[in-house]
Amino acid sequence: MTYKTRGTCSQSISYDVLDGKVHNVSFTGGCNGNLQGIGRLVEGMDVNEAISKLEGIKCGFKPTSCPDQLAQALKSAIK
Repeated sequence: MTYKTRGTCSQSISYDVLDGKVHNVSFTGGCNGNLQGIGRLVEGMDVNEAISKLEGIKCGFKPTSCPDQLAQALKSAIK
């Protein structure tokens, strides 16, 4: 799946949700090293656990962040 981000330096997030687990997270744009790290940290994680850990994180004065946008993407995937 691909999610177009809003309010962040990254433009989109590609990811899969298989059997309730997060896989293959890849960001386009943004802080490459940090976003690769996020992708590796959530690999195989339960989707609801990933959402609870990432949702609400802010970047500086922005109301959202790349991790928060990943949580939003995952929420839309499980609706």
